[in-house]
Amino acid sequence: MVFWFPLLMWALALAYAVFAIVRAPGRRSFGFIADRLIVGILLFPVGLMGLWAALGHIVFGAQAAASIGWAPSPFQFEVGVANLGIGLAGLIGAIYRDWGYRLAVAVMTCGFLGGAAVGHVVQIATTGNLAAGNAGPILYTDVLTPLALLILLGLTWRSARRRMP
Repeated sequence: MVFWFPLLMWALALAYAVFAIVRAPGRRSFGFIADRLIVGILLFPVGLMGLWAALGHIVFGAQAAASIGWAPSPFQFEVGVANLGIGLAGLIGAIYRDWGYRLAVAVMTCGFLGGAAVGHVVQIATTGNLAAGNAGPILYTDVLTPLALLILLGLTWRSARRRMP
């Protein structure tokens, strides 16, 4: 499951965005398309995946640690509650259409997932840890998710600025 879940979340994010774009009446602007992609990413790879990771680290700590190639640790609870916060913030950002809030979620996601990606690469380089939860799709989505959010938010900054009071 550790291998497939990140891929499933990205597939659902893209499917959501395509569905929302195709169903929208009238002309679909670039800003509208970018917004639907942002919503899909916040809902699935940030929101639901954050909640999934929280559940894994808090409730199923031994299994989560094994999938990453770690020994169980009390720090997993802290990682789990950080994932819980990010997951909840992602879900709120998918609903709450404020650009600034979404940027804050993206920055928080970038710090956490970006740091996790660096940790994965260090583990691969120093210990040869190629466990699915360390060197599998999670590594790529730890980079892709915050990067995609930051790029999409950067591309929509001007239109969002025009709507701000």
